[in-house]
Amino acid sequence: MIKGIFFDLDGTLINTNKLIVSSFQYVFKENLNLMVEEQEIVQYFGEPLSYTMAKYTKDRVEELVQKYVEYSLSIHDEYTEGFEGVEEGLSYLKEKGYKLAIVTSKRRSTALRGLRLFDLEKYFDVIISPEDTEKHKPCGEPVLKACEVLDLSPEEVLMVGDSHNDILCGRNAGTKTCLVKYTALPLEKLLEHKPDYVIESIEDIGNII
Repeated sequence: MIKGIFFDLDGTLINTNKLIVSSFQYVFKENLNLMVEEQEIVQYFGEPLSYTMAKYTKDRVEELVQKYVEYSLSIHDEYTEGFEGVEEGLSYLKEKGYKLAIVTSKRRSTALRGLRLFDLEKYFDVIISPEDTEKHKPCGEPVLKACEVLDLSPEEVLMVGDSHNDILCGRNAGTKTCLVKYTALPLEKLLEHKPDYVIESIEDIGNII
């Protein structure tokens, strides 16, 4: 029986696709003189910034992470949009008594900024960010941390996200998994990871559980 629903943030509850791509492209061009295509950057959605930066430089990772954060914050509100049905879906789940969590690879301060932009923070019992665990997506540790805080077993949880990292994170922790169809990643590739459910909108979760 599902008692808790855990959500990825970017690309799942708020639309930051343009923000993320633009921030990476700016940092890579300004600091490494690299032109990186959107299709390449999208493949890294859902993983911590340091993981992505390490693919392009070995000795400037923290520097580029900081530059990314600074630039991203400067354009954050302008480049962030909402998804239809998110608040309605969260409100329904909250009213029904489900425990709700954010499990994100985004740093806590930036995650909170995104949630507050759409007044979504009030729906969540806990927010797990990279500061909270040693290992990160696709490892199951962030989901297990949220389970620990909310006193849930993985079998009682549904992990919802828009990337392979979210599906793998949930599966590695032992939860059911759910993919949103409005992902920016190639849907057919994500379906190869065999999520337990695929939904059109966050509102559809009520029908699953």
